[in-house]
Amino acid sequence: MRDSAPGLADLLLDAVRGGASLGFPATLTTAEASAWWRARADAVEGGHLLVWATGAPGAFTGTVSLALAELPNSRHRAEVAKLMVHHAARGRGLGRHLLALVEAAALRAGRTLLVLDTETGSAAERLYRAAGWTPLGSIPDYATDPAGTLRPTTVYYKHLFTTGT
Repeated sequence: MRDSAPGLADLLLDAVRGGASLGFPATLTTAEASAWWRARADAVEGGHLLVWATGAPGAFTGTVSLALAELPNSRHRAEVAKLMVHHAARGRGLGRHLLALVEAAALRAGRTLLVLDTETGSAAERLYRAAGWTPLGSIPDYATDPAGTLRPTTVYYKHLFTTGT
């Protein structure tokens, strides 16, 4: 994870500069993005955060993370986070592929309920709806976009079922 931080930072910068609301301002620097990814390494090593990336170090085309709930009463669920597709790789089904990847991994980890949130009206929201995610509702002024404008966020969930159920 730490070794992949520079390449993942480039992907994060591409997404933020493209207007994706991922929690970072448009002024995000390469050093800040790399530091953010390196800070995730302990959670990855501890097994609480699973991260997938497509492409190759230095040329990642997409990534997605799965944060596994740790409390005893919530070990059946997880949160999908930071789904990003490089602008040059969009429109080829990579986002849907990453979602399918994370959903299959969640099932293998015994997680049958997934949650996520995304900026209301974003391209990501269209992807989640097309992939069978259920919108729970929107929260006004939840987070700022990269330009600093408050935007609403829609919360989604998806029940996963094992084969044969």
